[in-house]
Amino acid sequence: MLLSVNERTFTQEVLKSPIPVLVHFSAPWCGLCRMISPQLIRFQAKCGQNVKLVSINADDNFKLAHSYQLTTLPTLILFEDGLIAYRLDRFQGRDDLSAALDSICLGYADRSKRQRLEPIEYQSYSA
Repeated sequence: MLLSVNERTFTQEVLKSPIPVLVHFSAPWCGLCRMISPQLIRFQAKCGQNVKLVSINADDNFKLAHSYQLTTLPTLILFEDGLIAYRLDRFQGRDDLSAALDSICLGYADRSKRQRLEPIEYQSYSA
């Protein structure tokens, strides 16, 4: 099960995290969001302590959804040092998602040897 984060806990759990955090923005009515959950759980098991995985209900956390300009669900955003390092919001299927998750996991498998991802500029969230 994914750690559930909300607007109150977002800064501490995501922006101030000492390790990269992959945020799964979803909603209860989103069938695709539920469909990718098993892949995300496998991703979490594979990456271990190198990447934290959290879930945010976009319907219940409108300020976060608006701040990060969500246009579709599910949206996955990887944060590192409080900045967006990677965003995945339109994938073509299970294989596309698996490839993206594998790339993230491999990129953070050995933090001392990895190359730093360039952050993506978005309006930052403030509680």
